[in-house]
Amino acid sequence: MSFASEFKEFAMKGNVVDMAVGVVIGGAFGKIVSSLVGDVIMPALSPLLGGVNFTSLAVQVATDAKGAPVMLKYGVFLQTIFDFIIIALAIFIVIKGLNKLKRPAADAPPPGPTPTESLLQQIRDLLAKR
Repeated sequence: MSFASEFKEFAMKGNVVDMAVGVVIGGAFGKIVSSLVGDVIMPALSPLLGGVNFTSLAVQVATDAKGAPVMLKYGVFLQTIFDFIIIALAIFIVIKGLNKLKRPAADAPPPGPTPTESLLQQIRDLLAKR
Protein backbone atom coordinates (compact mmCIF):
# COMPACT_ATOMS: atom_id res chain seq x y z
CA MET A 1 0.00 0.00 0.00
CA SER A 2 1.44 3.38 -0.97
CA PHE A 3 1.96 6.25 1.43
CA ALA A 4 -0.65 8.38 -0.33
CA SER A 5 -3.34 5.68 -0.20
CA GLU A 6 -2.59 4.97 3.48
CA PHE A 7 -2.86 8.67 4.27
CA LYS A 8 -6.13 8.95 2.33
CA GLU A 9 -7.57 5.98 4.25
CA PHE A 10 -6.47 7.51 7.56
CA ALA A 11 -7.79 10.99 6.73
CA MET A 12 -11.16 9.70 5.59
CA LYS A 13 -11.88 7.66 8.71
CA GLY A 14 -14.98 8.95 10.44
CA ASN A 15 -13.38 9.81 13.76
CA VAL A 16 -10.60 11.89 12.14
CA VAL A 17 -13.10 13.90 10.10
CA ASP A 18 -15.36 14.30 13.16
CA MET A 19 -12.42 15.55 15.19
CA ALA A 20 -11.47 18.07 12.50
CA VAL A 21 -15.04 19.38 12.37
CA GLY A 22 -15.07 19.60 16.18
CA VAL A 23 -11.83 21.60 16.22
CA VAL A 24 -13.13 24.06 13.62
CA ILE A 25 -16.48 24.49 15.38
CA GLY A 26 -14.70 24.76 18.74
CA GLY A 27 -12.48 27.56 17.42
CA ALA A 28 -15.49 29.47 16.14
CA PHE A 29 -17.36 28.83 19.39
CA GLY A 30 -14.39 30.18 21.33
CA LYS A 31 -14.50 33.41 19.32
CA ILE A 32 -18.23 33.76 19.94
CA VAL A 33 -17.79 33.26 23.68
CA SER A 34 -14.84 35.67 23.80
CA SER A 35 -17.01 38.29 22.12
CA LEU A 36 -19.86 37.53 24.52
CA VAL A 37 -17.55 37.98 27.49
CA GLY A 38 -15.66 41.01 26.18
CA ASP A 39 -18.56 42.88 24.56
CA VAL A 40 -21.60 41.92 26.66
CA ILE A 41 -20.80 40.43 30.05
CA MET A 42 -17.77 42.46 31.10
CA PRO A 43 -19.32 45.86 30.20
CA ALA A 44 -22.42 44.84 32.19
CA LEU A 45 -20.26 43.80 35.16
CA SER A 46 -18.02 46.86 34.94
CA PRO A 47 -20.33 49.18 36.94
CA LEU A 48 -20.64 46.51 39.63
CA LEU A 49 -16.86 46.16 39.82
CA GLY A 50 -16.27 49.91 40.02
CA GLY A 51 -15.43 50.39 36.36
CA VAL A 52 -12.41 48.07 36.41
CA ASN A 53 -11.24 46.91 32.99
CA PHE A 54 -9.54 43.56 33.59
CA THR A 55 -7.42 43.70 30.44
CA SER A 56 -5.74 46.90 31.61
CA LEU A 57 -4.67 45.47 34.99
CA ALA A 58 -0.88 45.14 35.10
CA VAL A 59 2.09 45.56 37.39
CA GLN A 60 5.44 47.00 36.34
CA VAL A 61 8.14 44.48 37.31
CA ALA A 62 11.19 46.17 35.79
CA THR A 63 12.43 48.41 33.03
CA ASP A 64 14.30 47.21 30.00
CA ALA A 65 17.61 48.58 28.66
CA LYS A 66 15.82 51.37 26.76
CA GLY A 67 13.92 52.49 29.86
CA ALA A 68 10.57 51.05 28.76
CA PRO A 69 8.55 49.39 31.50
CA VAL A 70 8.29 45.60 31.59
CA MET A 71 4.70 44.83 32.55
CA LEU A 72 3.15 41.74 34.13
CA LYS A 73 -0.32 41.79 32.51
CA TYR A 74 -2.31 39.73 34.99
CA GLY A 75 -5.59 41.34 33.87
CA VAL A 76 -5.40 39.66 30.46
CA PHE A 77 -4.80 36.38 32.27
CA LEU A 78 -7.87 36.95 34.47
CA GLN A 79 -9.95 37.75 31.37
CA THR A 80 -8.78 34.52 29.72
CA ILE A 81 -9.73 32.52 32.81
CA PHE A 82 -13.18 34.15 32.77
CA ASP A 83 -13.55 33.23 29.07
CA PHE A 84 -12.54 29.65 29.85
CA ILE A 85 -15.07 29.33 32.67
CA ILE A 86 -17.90 30.53 30.44
CA ILE A 87 -16.84 28.22 27.59
CA ALA A 88 -16.61 25.26 29.98
CA LEU A 89 -20.04 26.08 31.43
CA ALA A 90 -21.60 26.35 27.96
CA ILE A 91 -20.06 23.04 26.85
CA PHE A 92 -21.20 21.38 30.08
CA ILE A 93 -24.78 22.55 29.50
CA VAL A 94 -24.75 21.34 25.87
CA ILE A 95 -23.30 17.92 26.77
CA LYS A 96 -25.72 17.56 29.69
CA GLY A 97 -28.61 18.26 27.30
CA LEU A 98 -27.31 15.76 24.75
CA ASN A 99 -26.88 13.09 27.42
CA LYS A 100 -30.42 13.71 28.60
CA LEU A 101 -31.70 13.19 25.06
CA LYS A 102 -29.70 9.96 24.64
CA ARG A 103 -30.68 8.28 27.90
CA PRO A 104 -34.11 6.66 28.23
CA ALA A 105 -36.56 8.21 30.63
CA ALA A 106 -35.64 7.18 34.18
CA ASP A 107 -39.16 7.86 35.44
CA ALA A 108 -40.70 5.03 33.44
CA PRO A 109 -41.53 2.04 35.64
CA PRO A 110 -39.80 -1.22 34.83
CA PRO A 111 -41.87 -3.51 32.65
CA GLY A 112 -43.91 -6.15 34.46
CA PRO A 113 -43.36 -9.87 34.08
CA THR A 114 -44.29 -11.50 30.81
CA PRO A 115 -47.28 -13.89 30.75
CA THR A 116 -44.88 -16.83 30.74
CA GLU A 117 -43.05 -15.49 33.79
CA SER A 118 -46.36 -14.93 35.59
CA LEU A 119 -47.45 -18.49 34.88
CA LEU A 120 -44.11 -19.85 36.11
CA GLN A 121 -44.41 -17.77 39.30
CA GLN A 122 -47.89 -19.22 39.92
CA ILE A 123 -46.57 -22.75 39.41
CA ARG A 124 -43.68 -22.04 41.78
CA ASP A 125 -46.06 -20.69 44.43
CA LEU A 126 -48.35 -23.75 44.11
CA LEU A 127 -45.41 -26.11 44.43
CA ALA A 128 -44.16 -24.21 47.48
CA LYS A 129 -47.55 -24.67 49.22
CA ARG A 130 -47.34 -28.50 48.93
